[in-house]
Amino acid sequence: MAEDAPSAAAAEGSQHASAAEEGSAAAAAPAAPAAKAAEALLPSLSIWPPSQRTRDAVVRRLVQTLAAPSILSQRYGAVPEAEAERAAAAVEAEAYAAVTESSSAAAAPASVEDGIEVLQAYSKEVSRRLLELAKSRAAPSPAAAAPAEGAASESEAAAAAAPAPVEE
Repeated sequence: MAEDAPSAAAAEGSQHASAAEEGSAAAAAPAAPAAKAAEALLPSLSIWPPSQRTRDAVVRRLVQTLAAPSILSQRYGAVPEAEAERAAAAVEAEAYAAVTESSSAAAAPASVEDGIEVLQAYSKEVSRRLLELAKSRAAPSPAAAAPAEGAASESEAAAAAAPAPVEE
């Protein structure tokens, strides 16, 4: 009987091995439907419109860019935090509305590539509006203001010196 014990254990081990193989085969079988389910979800990946969480992250980043030391704030001046929060929310909302109202974004994009194009347009619109905001807040330096006034005076002088159009 002592001799039977190792062979019984070996036989039992082989049964466990075959059960494990069956288990892995069974595990592989559900993996195929799981993979198909994942593939079915993948096409539903939506680049546009961004989630509210993503839009909030954009606003937070804009606030950092306006209020904290950045290239933009160094060049045009930092914006106080409270004002930066209001301005960043407005910039993001206006950019989102402008891109959403455009003809290419009126409906949900047909493909991921179309969604990426709309997202790029949104990003450019946010950047453009942020730069406009920073420039509009920047106080003109006295040296920059003088030539601008001189140019305006010159154009007014040229308009005054030009002959009036003749009406017939």
